[in-house]
Amino acid sequence: MTERIGLAIFGLGRAGTIHFRNLVHNHRVVIRYIVEADVEKAKQVVTTYHLDTKVMHSDEMEKVVKDPSISAVVVCTPTFEHEKIVRAALENNKAVFCEKPVSQSDSGIKNLYEFADKVKQPLFCSFNRRFDPSFKSLKERCKEKREIGDVHMVKTCSRDSPLPSTDYLRISGGMFHDCAVHDIDMVCWILGEFPVEVFVMAQSHLPDIRDLGDVDTVLISMRFPSKALACIDLSRHAVYGYDQRVEVFGNKGMLVSENQRPTELTAYSKDGTVQDSLKFSFPQRYAEGYVSAMEHFLDVVEGKAMMSVTSTDAYNVSAIATACETSHKTGKPVQLSLN
Repeated sequence: MTERIGLAIFGLGRAGTIHFRNLVHNHRVVIRYIVEADVEKAKQVVTTYHLDTKVMHSDEMEKVVKDPSISAVVVCTPTFEHEKIVRAALENNKAVFCEKPVSQSDSGIKNLYEFADKVKQPLFCSFNRRFDPSFKSLKERCKEKREIGDVHMVKTCSRDSPLPSTDYLRISGGMFHDCAVHDIDMVCWILGEFPVEVFVMAQSHLPDIRDLGDVDTVLISMRFPSKALACIDLSRHAVYGYDQRVEVFGNKGMLVSENQRPTELTAYSKDGTVQDSLKFSFPQRYAEGYVSAMEHFLDVVEGKAMMSVTSTDAYNVSAIATACETSHKTGKPVQLSLN
């Protein structure tokens, strides 16, 4: 029987809780540590699930990454803590699964991936939408099977539900690096290339977000070397549910991934038709993607797969998000030259 992978989970926030609940039921791993600033919260979780997992405070990070029973870490802390945890784990020869981004700076991302190569440990930045079954099928049918021929336009729509808390938004890294990066990665992944130009228009409609110096409504236009164009429509708050759509148009047809609902049942009556509301938020909409992304990482750790999100992907997506931020602030298009 294959030995289970010893894991440490850093952070039990929004993403960390999702990964914890998935990993608890994963026969391939054993969760040896939870590292969390709120120790009592983490202890309660461990007690609820009847685990032998050790709970450590965030200040005890070094003890955890030095433990030889740990093969990999899962980093789900606030963004500003990612880089130091990732580096400490790599320094102790641990494989790393990290929620995006691995660092708040483009240079930090570059340096961490270079260090990961040096120590020969995988550093996986989890763009989990790539692992969603609908999007995976769209990508395959678009680029591998070429069902719609040459792609002319990609449109994505991501409107958040519910409105994230002000406490989260304050440490999120902002609309472009927290939210837009998912759609930027999606578009580049579908097309298999990176843009040469971006232009952004954005507004702040919500006072709390405006007070943070951030925006809540964004339109990103992108132009690619293949002459394909892309349009990304973003909002921090959709009152009707978690709005997630992708459309790819080509010279031979179109592929569309529509919103998902808890059930596909439609009720018909004299008053009209009724369907379930959209899935409420990202944990429901991307539940399968979270599981598949982690399974892929575990395959990489066990030497069964090559990482599907490369260092180039992680660096370029961050660089594009930075360019979008610049375009918003200057009101001008930004030219890009990415490898």
